[in-house]
Amino acid sequence: MKTSAVILSIGLSLTLSISLTGCESTYYDAMETVGIHKRDILIDRVTETRDAQKESQQQFQTALEQLTELINFDGGQLQQVYETLQDEYDTSVSAAERVTSRIGKVESVAEALFEEWQEELTQYSSDKLRRDSEKKLRTTERKFKKLLRTMRQAESKMQPVLTALKDNTLYLKHNLNAQAVGAIKGEYDRIKADVNALITDMNTAIDESDAFIKEMENK
Repeated sequence: MKTSAVILSIGLSLTLSISLTGCESTYYDAMETVGIHKRDILIDRVTETRDAQKESQQQFQTALEQLTELINFDGGQLQQVYETLQDEYDTSVSAAERVTSRIGKVESVAEALFEEWQEELTQYSSDKLRRDSEKKLRTTERKFKKLLRTMRQAESKMQPVLTALKDNTLYLKHNLNAQAVGAIKGEYDRIKADVNALITDMNTAIDESDAFIKEMENK
């Protein structure tokens, strides 16, 4: 069974325990008893975050496409167009929340991993091995911080898009007419630019996640 599948299976059984203690260390300790360490969990969570970013990319692109259909509206049921746009907005909010949640979990396990790694440096009797391990720790920390900054930067681009989508969806809700469509057209270019910037930053974060995962797996 793949590590991610094992983590999911064991994680489900620990849900009650963690919800009662409110402490992720309970989860980490339990996983370690079955041979799954914080490093493995970090790799798995970065993978999940990368996948959530890919899904959010697709969702925001779909929402933009729906907005494009709206501004090109030329007769028909405007109510149906509004309802579809509302659905796309709601789905975009959920996608953004998943990304934020995943990043938070990545940051949490990374902090726990680096703290443990730092503490264990004092346990070496060999200066050479301790220095080598500390060097690897510092390198991994730097690379992770860079990855986290990239993830957070991409995450920050989601809210302006969500805000614009919400504004336009609300406006259309109360003004189901051609004049409303015309007003929304004035917002379109800015929203399109924001979505494109978001997708670009997401691509950067996804690429860095892939590189980080590969390097961690080869350590």
